[in-house]
Amino acid sequence: MSYDVVTAGTLLNTLLAEVALQPLETELTSRFEDYLSLLLRWNARVNLTAIRDEEGILRRHFVESIACARALPAGIKTLLDFGSGAGFPGIPIALCRSEIAVTLAESQGKKAAFLREAVRVLKLSAVVHSARAEALNDRFDCVTLRAVDKMDQAVRSAGKLVRSGGYLALMTTCKELDALKATAGAEFAWPQLIPLPGGEERKIAIGERVISSPV
Repeated sequence: MSYDVVTAGTLLNTLLAEVALQPLETELTSRFEDYLSLLLRWNARVNLTAIRDEEGILRRHFVESIACARALPAGIKTLLDFGSGAGFPGIPIALCRSEIAVTLAESQGKKAAFLREAVRVLKLSAVVHSARAEALNDRFDCVTLRAVDKMDQAVRSAGKLVRSGGYLALMTTCKELDALKATAGAEFAWPQLIPLPGGEERKIAIGERVISSPV
């Protein structure tokens, strides 16, 4: 089944309602339609996501990322999307939480080029870091990870980029969660575990850095 970009916003809000999430306002819906349109055009020639049908992209990538954006604690000013890929969840966070300065870290050149184009088209204030996130010297209020290669290694590196009192947000499965928490280490406490839409096995785990990392 195919949906044009006019119907995509209505479908997205329908999918949000199905999982008891509030629909997007009209202007924000339009911006998500623009994001989808751009993603579909690029995905036809660059492998941004293995999911290629519009409904699948909306259901898995958009709805999950919007849920993550809404679950993040208030007061976050800076956020790093570690291994951003096609921009999930970083771009939806930048769209839904305009008060957050988002950095999209992606070392693969073609994906980084897509992210730069998405930032331009969507008129986002987000910054694209087109190299390995580990090379960053900054510390962030929040670091997000979703579907990153070698997730355990990524979590270890990402944790070092979270400032004291900041958050590490992992979008993962129940099966992997305990091992990833152990990898993050004793520096993090995990008071929040939020179900992701579409399956009981997928969760957002939000860990707070309670111990500063070694200098």
